[in-house]
Amino acid sequence: MARRSETAPQAADTPARATPKAKRPRRRSTLVRLIRFLVVVFVMASVTAGVGGYAAWKHFSADLPDHAGLQDYQPAVMSRVYAGDSRLLAELATERRIFVPFEAMPDLVKRAFVSAEDQNFWIHRGVDPIAIARAAVTNLQQWGQGRRPIGASTITQQVAKNMLLGNEVSLSRKAKEAILAMRIEEALPKERILELYLNEIYLGAQAYGVAAAGHAYFNKALDELTLPEIAFLAALPKAPNNYNPFRYPDAAKARRDWVLDRMTDDGVITREQSEAAKAEPVKAVPFRRPEMVADAGYFAEEVRRQLIERFGPDRTTQGGLLVRTSLDPTMQGQAEAALREGLMGYDRRKGGWRGPVTRIESPALRTDWMAKLAEVLRPPGMLPDWKLAVVLEVGNDEAKLGWLERPARSAAAPQPRTAAMYLSDMGWARPRQNGRPGAAPRRMGDVLAVGDVVMADFQPAQQAAPQQQGAQQRGNQRGRPERLVLRQLPQVEGALVALDPATGRVLALAGGWSFDRSQFNRATQAQRQPGSSFKPFVYMAAIEHGVSMAEQMLDAPFVIDLGPGGGRWRPNNYNMSFNGMVPLSTAIARSLNLVTIRLADRIGLPAVADTAQRFGVVETMPQVFPAALGAVETTVMRMAGGYAAFANGGKQVIPSVIDSVQDRDGQVIWRAPGRECEGCTGSPETAPELADERPQLTDPANAYAMTMLLRGVVTAGTGGRAAQGLNREIAGKTGTTNDFLDAWFVGYTPDLVVAVWVGFDTPTPLGGDEAGGSLAAPIFRDFMAAAMAGKPAVPFKPPPGVTWSGWPAPSPQSAISTTGGSEGGGSGSGGGSGVDSGLGGIY
Repeated sequence: MARRSETAPQAADTPARATPKAKRPRRRSTLVRLIRFLVVVFVMASVTAGVGGYAAWKHFSADLPDHAGLQDYQPAVMSRVYAGDSRLLAELATERRIFVPFEAMPDLVKRAFVSAEDQNFWIHRGVDPIAIARAAVTNLQQWGQGRRPIGASTITQQVAKNMLLGNEVSLSRKAKEAILAMRIEEALPKERILELYLNEIYLGAQAYGVAAAGHAYFNKALDELTLPEIAFLAALPKAPNNYNPFRYPDAAKARRDWVLDRMTDDGVITREQSEAAKAEPVKAVPFRRPEMVADAGYFAEEVRRQLIERFGPDRTTQGGLLVRTSLDPTMQGQAEAALREGLMGYDRRKGGWRGPVTRIESPALRTDWMAKLAEVLRPPGMLPDWKLAVVLEVGNDEAKLGWLERPARSAAAPQPRTAAMYLSDMGWARPRQNGRPGAAPRRMGDVLAVGDVVMADFQPAQQAAPQQQGAQQRGNQRGRPERLVLRQLPQVEGALVALDPATGRVLALAGGWSFDRSQFNRATQAQRQPGSSFKPFVYMAAIEHGVSMAEQMLDAPFVIDLGPGGGRWRPNNYNMSFNGMVPLSTAIARSLNLVTIRLADRIGLPAVADTAQRFGVVETMPQVFPAALGAVETTVMRMAGGYAAFANGGKQVIPSVIDSVQDRDGQVIWRAPGRECEGCTGSPETAPELADERPQLTDPANAYAMTMLLRGVVTAGTGGRAAQGLNREIAGKTGTTNDFLDAWFVGYTPDLVVAVWVGFDTPTPLGGDEAGGSLAAPIFRDFMAAAMAGKPAVPFKPPPGVTWSGWPAPSPQSAISTTGGSEGGGSGSGGGSGVDSGLGGIY
């Protein structure tokens, strides 16, 4: 009993001890409910996030660009144009890029860019989560420090951005970029993605792709780059302008060294290689374009225009075309020089001195003329060899000028130089008064003043000035010290085309004074009246209609009634004289308008129009009599092509500047129509046969007859100055239009045709006696003298089966006499005046 009573209190105490034990299940249930709540919240959040993510995915991927085209994508590559001797003529590009296949890229270049831009490139699937997390942590640490957030774009994402999306800064673009990157990874191998990236990325200095950047910064191909140079290129994608080595060398070196560290961490290079590379500065050199043919801007622009017309602008500038042209660079330089000398000669005769380029005020001149002169811009069209010089002192017979000599191909600062300018060289520099040249200067002060900035040509010691003429004058110049000769840009313009009559290949083309001053091509774009240089097509029509050039025709007044209200048209000869009965061979040599009109009337204007159109001089000719005297519009190029048919036996000639075009893979996609060589790939012992399938415009005998007529123009007619001193057979015709607005000479030898035109862009009289024979023919002669130097003189040969008995040759005594002084005259190899009878007029 005692034991029971002892246990009773224990039982009574049990509830007091059991109270804590009863609470523990309730705490566990609360925790369970909390966990369940969190799980539900997490699941709901996950579902919501998933639904939202899916919706976002659907939204951003709904209108994404098609990435399938990247499989066959080829980055835009500049096209290159080459002259006939394989020298580089021009580069055509909207983006300067040189495409290099993945297999041809040095391995070190590829690994450097991967280390710098995307270390996990070879293992991620388009988006790099590790890089994203690293960027997020870094951006949080830099929050509020004013630094630009860093990105985590992979190389694949950059390909998507650069080639499919653009550079818009927004979360929407980043989302699309990530989606596209994953799709690209599924569609393309890693090698193709890296190839696209390395050829597409912009690296500053107008360079797209690593190959172009290697040339832009170091003038090297990819396989010539050193480790420090490769690391520098790999440092550029983030911000190429901020790491420009010419403007920010310290920043460029720091970024390059960072790339070297990344390459070391990735095991691309050793620590020793990295330290050796870091010890070198960023030795970038100023970009220098490849050596190109000089003075060929008009020719290159004509090639570009024809390429765009045939292939479109995108393929021309982005298709990597390789274009071979017909240009002869030596002959092109000779054409430019002859045309410029002719234009300067006319300007010295007729233009007078139009004043300095600008002025430097005296106070600045005395303190620092070099700095002030360095600020003066060269006028467009100023020739490369000319100097901008400032007048420092002026005396009676000479002046002292200073200029800055810039060393060729050197970054050295220009050096100041001084030389004298002499009054004896300035007889042409007549100051203009009332819009016209006045009297010749009597003292230096009549032309120059202290502070004037002028264009000048430096002449070494004992070298005669170009404008001095005559052996006695040159002898008087000997022994003179070095000097400057005053120059100015002529206002008159001109054009010259030289082509091979056998093929139509244009060997030289000068479309004006300077392509830098005006890109308007006067050889192919200017529509001008040819004047009497059109007459050979009237005579050709007559020959084809059986008219003998020995036949005589009346040179007398000719009046045409133009109908009610039209009045009467009375053409005249150049010198307003009449010669009675004249052989047709003499009439064309002396360029008699009235005989030409009667001849056109006899054979009919439709026949003349047919001949002119058949030879390609004009597309359509109005059937009116003034057109027979050259009152039609044509181009210098067309005239050269028309005369070429006379030289090659009557075959059609279509002038061409492009020989062939290859695509970026080397396949020929276009070739100029010409002679096909059937046996060129056969046995070397068998001579190939050339098939010339061009249309025969006229019988070879007719073409030879025309050549003999045009020889008479040069030997005893208006074109005498075209053959002076050449000692070879020349055929050609002068041309001058009403009021001396246009001056022409078109001439040829058996293997070269040259057409020359001179005039103002806005038709303005050239001045009395500035006719084709006195203005254009000397330019032809100067060009031919240079182009034919050292080449044998080839005579004109009659075609097989033709026996030439000739016509009564025009006598030198019967040629038109000079009426305008020495500038309008001059005899050729057989005499002649060099004056064209012109168009006459419509009254």
